Amino acid sequence: MIQTWQITPTQIFKLERDASSLDEVTRLLPDGYYSTFRTFDGCRRVLGLDAHLQRLYEPVASPRVNESLLRRQLRALLEPYPPEEARVRAIMTKQGEVYVAIEPLKPLPRDVFEKGVQVETVELRREHPHLKSTTFIMRSDSERKHIAQEGIFEALLVKDGKILEGMTSNFFYVLRRDAYVCTAQDDILLGVTRQTVIDILRGRGLEIKYQPLKLEQVSTADEAFITSSSRGIVPVVKIDNMTIGQGRPGPVTKQLIEAYETYVIEKAEKI
Repeated sequence: MIQTWQITPTQIFKLERDASSLDEVTRLLPDGYYSTFRTFDGCRRVLGLDAHLQRLYEPVASPRVNESLLRRQLRALLEPYPPEEARVRAIMTKQGEVYVAIEPLKPLPRDVFEKGVQVETVELRREHPHLKSTTFIMRSDSERKHIAQEGIFEALLVKDGKILEGMTSNFFYVLRRDAYVCTAQDDILLGVTRQTVIDILRGRGLEIKYQPLKLEQVSTADEAFITSSSRGIVPVVKIDNMTIGQGRPGPVTKQLIEAYETYVIEKAEKI
């Protein structure tokens, strides 16, 4: 069940929205900016919360609710959820109004991490890649419905024959023979979890190369994975009809998943 509230400087209004997903809730609200994240530690902590909130406040000239108040209200709204964790979407309209939608977190099946997922490529891009705009949810609605119907885990956005990012995630690939982990740097949304993975890679002494994967070179990738705040690190074993590596999660991806779980426990911020 998804619950939605509008937060003002003096009170919280619960909204009655008949919606089955956070995207559906978002489509019912005015245009603006959003960030989606999951909770940890019984809804008391979030990984990279400062960065998620910065994503909301930076593009808006006159927010009607300050960050300190939003944090307090988030803590209050999340109180009923433990022992379950929650998935949260914070939205700020272009006029500075603030909304929060919350649903119980549905953890991905273990098979997703053990066997990996299939994704597809699509010629779709964000108008302003560095802004997480609600407009993109509207523009990508047909693709979101398509991959859901086909049982495809994610769509990868392609520009000029190069894979830039996922529709709801960032994209990495591994070239083991060159000892590189690669990801695009330009024309993408710089995700919070993406930066966490880069920090983990650097901490483990692995070299990062900032270059998108060309469609014609998909077969050269030994491993691939996507990252997002709600799902963490998810191995990709098939892009369109092309199998990645041996068709199963590779050693670098497995090590990163384990390291990410440890990192979350140590670094998640109190709300």
